[in-house]
Amino acid sequence: MLLRFIIALVLIGTSATAARADDDALTAQEKKDGWLLLFDGATTKGWMTPKGKPLPASHVQNGSLNPHPCDYMLVYEKPLENFVLSLDFKITPKCNSGIFVRTNPLTARPGKDVGFNGVEIAIDATEGPGLHTTGAIYDLVATEVNAMKPVGEWNHIQITSDRSRIDVEVNGRRVSHVDFDEWNEPNKRPDGSAHKFDVAYKDHPRAGYIGLQDHGADCWYRNIKLRPLGPASGTPPADRP
Repeated sequence: MLLRFIIALVLIGTSATAARADDDALTAQEKKDGWLLLFDGATTKGWMTPKGKPLPASHVQNGSLNPHPCDYMLVYEKPLENFVLSLDFKITPKCNSGIFVRTNPLTARPGKDVGFNGVEIAIDATEGPGLHTTGAIYDLVATEVNAMKPVGEWNHIQITSDRSRIDVEVNGRRVSHVDFDEWNEPNKRPDGSAHKFDVAYKDHPRAGYIGLQDHGADCWYRNIKLRPLGPASGTPPADRP
């Protein structure tokens, strides 16, 4: 009986190790489909500050990237255009973070933070659907549903940034969508309602940097993968540190 118990523990431990080994790596099918691994699970290689400075190794925690604390966000080193971004995340209570796409340039305007230069997908402990709920296109498009698991559990998010459109899925459910060709005026949605950003998103660059925001609380990101879409993928914006 004791021997069976020991064998069971060994098998459980082996299974857990194998599951962890699968994190932060591409499967054979993902490689075939053209996915790129943006985080190796062990170092900050490929990531930088918005000013182009190296990141301390302390941001890597148990095979995940934690942006807290940092200079606003951790930035992937290469600007990108037209892609599917896939990653897992876990938050702490009262966490307020976000995933930025299309950040261009990385130099903040006077009186504004660099977030005004990109589009943020909210990662937040807020309950119920809304403009700041996880998966919302922050302060622009509310989620249709709150599909996030309870605080402390791992979630999966997929962001498709394809020319004028952005689609967001959380744990396999589409939660928000926008077509920026319809957004002609600063501080206004297509229906005339107001938002905080003085940007006419129809004219906002569609190539830019990806960022993981720090807003004062621990959160973790892993399995950060990207699949380019179409021939325009990887087109660099004019500004780069």
